[in-house]
Amino acid sequence: MRILIVGGGVLGTQHAWQAVERGHEVLQLEREPEARGASVRNFGLVWVGGRAAGPELETAVRARELWERIGERVPALGFRPNGSLTVVRTEAELAVAQEVVAGPGAAERGFKLLDAKETRALNPALRGNFTGALWCERDAAVEPRTAQPALREALEASGRYRWLPGREVRNLIDHGVVDDHGERHEGDVVVFCTGAWLGGLVREIAGEIPVRRVRLQMAQTEPLGEPLPTSVADGDSFRYYPAYRGAALDAMNERQPQGEIAAQNAMQLLMVQRRDGSLTIGDTHEYAQPFPFDVTEDPYEHLAEVAGALLGRPLPKIRRRWAGVYAQATDRTAVVHRERLSGNAFLVTGPGGRGMTCSPAIAEDTAKELGW
Repeated sequence: MRILIVGGGVLGTQHAWQAVERGHEVLQLEREPEARGASVRNFGLVWVGGRAAGPELETAVRARELWERIGERVPALGFRPNGSLTVVRTEAELAVAQEVVAGPGAAERGFKLLDAKETRALNPALRGNFTGALWCERDAAVEPRTAQPALREALEASGRYRWLPGREVRNLIDHGVVDDHGERHEGDVVVFCTGAWLGGLVREIAGEIPVRRVRLQMAQTEPLGEPLPTSVADGDSFRYYPAYRGAALDAMNERQPQGEIAAQNAMQLLMVQRRDGSLTIGDTHEYAQPFPFDVTEDPYEHLAEVAGALLGRPLPKIRRRWAGVYAQATDRTAVVHRERLSGNAFLVTGPGGRGMTCSPAIAEDTAKELGW
């Protein structure tokens, strides 16, 4: 078959990967010169530990396997099975970690509770004061700014893949699409992976879909000056991932409410080191639209304070700040929103903050569902 992929982000590129792997010819169109949305404005985390039991966790575990397999073939992805440490500093946070480790999904997620000495042995860059950490062996990371170009380069080597940026799809026709240059592209199947772009042609074809947009703020620092062997999260991360829900988290929310800045911005600390030694840190969550065009400084000051407390020294100077917007299915039990737009056209969007983690498995599921 000839398959058209509309959207150049990680979800679209993983759909292209699955199609080429199955022997099909692929044309991938992107309205920008390069992907600029949530696919490059993220941590590059393959985050398994916090996923909800059931389809979400199953998808994340499968995606983790696929990321590693693809990373072996495409070293420029920067895949590394570095795991993660959610560092706990209070008795309430420790109780959540203890409850999670004793829970039924601990082995599947690769959870282990470490004391402070074991945490520092695993990640010597953490020299602050803390009680211990929840270790998740299954978590991993890739390089978000280079992942899509690296995947495309590997796809082009197949001879069955073409990348066509700077083309906005304006019309869906019986056997393909028409772009804003007036060029017609024929295809047996069209898959729209347009991320948070839910207007334009998508709205014309699909109408209002059960997907909302979420805005977040992040930053990148100067090099740390030493390796940060694992990804790092703080105890506030327990509040935002479904795997941690339970009596201990309820007690933590009651006994240890978030501080004013963190609560106002629905914050957690996530921190991962890039290959150049810099740190990507974040993040905030904002749901009420219209989103502001600017970023605010208070959240960055909070992140620097928390990160510095875990590192035991000031966070390196922040060199880049940005905001990103991702699409999230309003049905929180759905891993992604997937629907048929017409006889041969499909929309796949709304993985939420799981996009980087789950995209390989989401694309694999699409391929199986469509009989590629």
